Amino acid sequence: MTQVEIEYCVPCGFLDRAEQLQHALLEQFGERLDRVALVTGDHGVLTVTVDGERVWDKSEDEFDPDLVLRRVRPHVG
Repeated sequence: MTQVEIEYCVPCGFLDRAEQLQHALLEQFGERLDRVALVTGDHGVLTVTVDGERVWDKSEDEFDPDLVLRRVRPHVG
C-alpha cells in the first residue's frame, strides 16, 4: 500500500495547509492509502512525499491541492 508524508513548518503555521492536503488525499484515495502522516518540520518546509519520493514542494510549486492530487495519483495502486 501507498504511504504519504506531508512535512510542514510548525513555526510558519503551515498546519492548516498540511491538514487541507491530508484531507484532500484521504477523500480522493481513501482506502488505497496505507497512511497519510503529518510530519513536523521547520525552515519553511511544506512537502509531500509518496513512498519516500518527493512529489511536491512548496518551494518549487504554488500551493494547489489539485496539483498535489495529480502528482500523487500515479503512485496509488
